[in-house]
Amino acid sequence: MSLADDIAMWMTSIVHDAGANGVLIGLSGGIDSAVAGALAARAMPGHVLGAILPCESDPTDAEHARLLATTFDIETVEVDLTATYTALMASLPEAPQLAIANVKPRLRMTAMYFLAASRGYLVCGASNRSERSIGYFTKFGDGGADLFPIGGLLKFEVRQLARKLGVPQRIIDKPPSAGLWPGQTDEAEMKMSYGQLDAALRAMDSKDPSAIPAPIISRVRQLMSASAHKRGTPPVFLPRREPRTR
Repeated sequence: MSLADDIAMWMTSIVHDAGANGVLIGLSGGIDSAVAGALAARAMPGHVLGAILPCESDPTDAEHARLLATTFDIETVEVDLTATYTALMASLPEAPQLAIANVKPRLRMTAMYFLAASRGYLVCGASNRSERSIGYFTKFGDGGADLFPIGGLLKFEVRQLARKLGVPQRIIDKPPSAGLWPGQTDEAEMKMSYGQLDAALRAMDSKDPSAIPAPIISRVRQLMSASAHKRGTPPVFLPRREPRTR
């Protein structure tokens, strides 16, 4: 079987084991959500809902999300969160740009869980291994989901799978962006290309990072360490308890 078939079977198993009716996927117009959506459509045709959730977003993103949904026959729902975001930010104090930007994916996740719960669906995340490894996602935002079908794939593997699945070329070719602010791109924010990141992760997998420039390896390791808290459940303090006596 192909990789796509393996992932689709895994998704079906996760949904079945949870007693859910299907999956909801946030369609951002980017390649990661496109691949996750296409896989969901393969796994559970007729039981996938694509959520298009603009929030001060580039209209092209919603256009590409609709194109993806049409290509793979995915039902969609559109909820514009701009007014909600504006009202919330008006009530909050000033903050750094990134703190403000992270409000958007957290609002989207709130909407996605509402929409998923209304149908008994699971929320399907679209983070890939490259981004998850270094914490390039918003905790309790796009990092919050019930399953991550491409969470074990590096970015170059996601691109390869996108071509095999038939994701529209204009979505594959667009510069990766979380859409956090106008002109924002993933690679500019990470301060390295996906090619460099993937190469570093592969070298670290093989225990031989010597072929990768030291500054890249150092940055990847630093990002992995600083973001470790984002990939696990929150630590819980367990108090010492005196043994019971009769």
